[in-house]
Amino acid sequence: MKKIIIIGANEFQNKLVLKAKEKGLETHVFAWEDGAIAKDNADYFYPISIVEKEKILEEARKIKADGICAIATDLAMPTVNYIAEKLGFVGNSLESTKLTTDKFEMRKALISEDLPCPKFKLVKCIEDVEKEMEYPLIVKPTDRSGSRGVTKVENEIELQKALEIAIEVSFNEKVLVEEFVEGNEYSIEMITQNGKHQFLQLTEKFTTGAPNFIEKGHLSPARNIDVNLYREIIDVIKKSLNCLKIKNGASHSEIKIDSKNNIKIIEIGARMGGDFIGSDMVKISTGIDFTSLVIDVALGEKIPEINNKNYISNALVKFIFNAEDLKNQKKIEKYFSELIVEKNIDVLGNEKITDSSKRKGYYILNIEDNIKLEKILNIL
Repeated sequence: MKKIIIIGANEFQNKLVLKAKEKGLETHVFAWEDGAIAKDNADYFYPISIVEKEKILEEARKIKADGICAIATDLAMPTVNYIAEKLGFVGNSLESTKLTTDKFEMRKALISEDLPCPKFKLVKCIEDVEKEMEYPLIVKPTDRSGSRGVTKVENEIELQKALEIAIEVSFNEKVLVEEFVEGNEYSIEMITQNGKHQFLQLTEKFTTGAPNFIEKGHLSPARNIDVNLYREIIDVIKKSLNCLKIKNGASHSEIKIDSKNNIKIIEIGARMGGDFIGSDMVKISTGIDFTSLVIDVALGEKIPEINNKNYISNALVKFIFNAEDLKNQKKIEKYFSELIVEKNIDVLGNEKITDSSKRKGYYILNIEDNIKLEKILNIL
């Protein structure tokens, strides 16, 4: 029996553990015990923080595993690729890891290849912000995801407060200030093996808007994208993955497209998209098992040629923020219960939702009928 090491044990990693077991693998999972949903499903669980690389390496040497991976988390990737390098597993280089987990390094690399990015500046205090940068601006930590510490600001007073918030949540206390880019938001999922990138899915994103742009939901396939723009998106992202030296595994790229079809890269992660995009939505909308592909790449098993030209269904995930969202979820459940493939709703409280980790639940739908999709979107 082959063995695989999985870094992390949250809700997303639990899906990875279950898929690995479905594929007949022995699973070895590393994470803090608190909130370790995957603990009970793992064959072996090690209560070690995912950032404790040397402690994990010490245990990993004893396991004699065949590969290592994680999904939907930037925080785990430095450990995944460090262990992969030390033990000769498939992974990405530590250079690539730096480029895909530090937004400043990512921006520098992308603009060096003339890839379309917002104007940006690395700052530690308000005096570092160049006067020629015009409001509105986006402030974000260089090393966080899930909208943590992201704020749109309209003036210097808001900028100061946003910088304080971003520095507080940043691990390295570094912050990017960027020009605000108008347009609709999308994400692109790809799988890469030995430097060959294969497109899987284009997803439309719905957010709370300013100031924090927290994801409210996702829809795949994205609507109203013509074939020429589709090709351009895929071309830009493949060039970006090459620029960031991504050789193996999943990638999740976020872009904005304005009214003139200009593309701007927001960020790129060398991991599967969170929010159930990679773990659930890709399979619903395309029939392609993204999670299984990630495992195969990690084990060095050749993946098939993917010719994804036709979507088989619409995949929609919606998150709960407030009583209105809960009311809409009940309405969807009343009229379209057969389309709900998974849900998890928490008790609503008075806590202000400032990033994706504080959302109060979700539900995922598989909607083959486009007429039903429009009816559901009208409810939402």
